[in-house]
Amino acid sequence: MKLGIREIIFLLVLLAMPISSYWFVFKPQNVEISEAKQEIEHKERMLQKLDAATSQATDLERANSKIAEKIKLIEERLPSDKEVDVILKQIAEIAQAQKLTITKVAAKPALKSSRFMEKPLEMTIEGNFDNFYTFLLDVEKLDRITRVPTLALERSSANDGSMGAKFTLSIYFEATKTVAEARP
Repeated sequence: MKLGIREIIFLLVLLAMPISSYWFVFKPQNVEISEAKQEIEHKERMLQKLDAATSQATDLERANSKIAEKIKLIEERLPSDKEVDVILKQIAEIAQAQKLTITKVAAKPALKSSRFMEKPLEMTIEGNFDNFYTFLLDVEKLDRITRVPTLALERSSANDGSMGAKFTLSIYFEATKTVAEARP
């Protein structure tokens, strides 16, 4: 077999075909494939972030609903301004049950406390210390929200265990438009 110019050109064209197909077909396709893989990985990462945010959002919704339920329970414990007298009557009954004598009850003006109103009552009670302690425990067990911000005890010289207590009992209630004495 003789290698002439025609055979050499044919051989060069035959070798140029796979080389040119690599440079003009396969190399650009490989670049496109790697770019597509990078885009797929980016989108998968974004989907993972979205999934994490979605699961966090459902957790937040659950937490918000639990908080709303707790707020509702607390608001149910707040009487209206018309029910404050009922609570005062309950406190007087507790004091009588504990054999305590209420010598003074002075209502102070209602105070605005965030979304609710606070009705402070200055009270003076006399009786046995153990009974007074039980009285405070019973007041704490009431279904309504109360607090005792000030408390002063004084020992009575008449009997051992006797005492006098002067304290402020605050009753929280829902603010209504009819409370004229409320201050902002």
